[in-house]
Amino acid sequence: MNPLVSIVIVNWKTPRLLAACLDSILKDEAHNQFEVWVADNDSGDDSVEMLKRDYPGVNLIANTENVGFAKACNQIIPQAQGKYILLLNPDTIVTDSAVSKMAAYMDAHPECGAAGPQVLNPDGTLQLACRRSFPDPWAAFFRLTYLSHLFPNNKTFAKYNMTFADPKEVLEVDALSGSCMMVRNSLIGAVGLMDEDIFMYGEDIDWCWRIKENGFKVVYIPNAVVYHYHGASSRLRPIGATINLHRGMHVFYEKHLAKKYWAPFNWLVYSGIWFRCFVFMILGSLKQLIPSRSQVPESVLEAEKAESK
Repeated sequence: MNPLVSIVIVNWKTPRLLAACLDSILKDEAHNQFEVWVADNDSGDDSVEMLKRDYPGVNLIANTENVGFAKACNQIIPQAQGKYILLLNPDTIVTDSAVSKMAAYMDAHPECGAAGPQVLNPDGTLQLACRRSFPDPWAAFFRLTYLSHLFPNNKTFAKYNMTFADPKEVLEVDALSGSCMMVRNSLIGAVGLMDEDIFMYGEDIDWCWRIKENGFKVVYIPNAVVYHYHGASSRLRPIGATINLHRGMHVFYEKHLAKKYWAPFNWLVYSGIWFRCFVFMILGSLKQLIPSRSQVPESVLEAEKAESK
């Protein structure tokens, strides 16, 4: 019998967080109906050895280079046998059978092509990326001008992060967070694999776009809860992560939205994306000079410090 869920994890230099993630999956009441895959992107640490030693039931792909998130996922997905594919970051903790709850929702709602949980920061606040609208130019404008922050309950100004909606209610959305996103395996033949032109960041929005384009719903499910330490790998190379984030924005806009607008307007959008990238790189460099403490638990901070050496 095929598994209910195929869990796809891409790891880069976060062995301790990965182990905690895998342990949390095993606490799910239906974990024996899951298959777990990990693609390691040439971490160069003890990630692969740890998996072979402590998690022999995990299906492992050990890459000899960092091929990026989308390509590593695509190495696994065609082999996955589950009714559902779950993208899951290694810096997540699955709570209270969240994977089973997402699968149960999709079983009960065949019109749902993708589902995502309530993704929380370590301090319990909502990660806004777990339920979003597509980033059209107006949504981007409202964010850049901080109108979305000034009027978080306004459906027009706050449309991108949907802060006007109750986080405890099921909600049909445009896009979910690739840190934890479940997709119906039977759709992938029509929707296609993840876009490998996006190294990391943005591939989740692109996949959701194609799922909706094929007539299926994308749904946020708040009774499934996952904690996400967010950016455990990208903190090791913050400049590269910033560039990849904005490259993802560029690819998504060019692929899905540019055809709706005139070329001069598109040029302004691309210029805005890369100007934002430059500003964020400068701010990120300055931030590194200022001592700070994140809200990640001390044990995780220690793990990250050890992994970055």
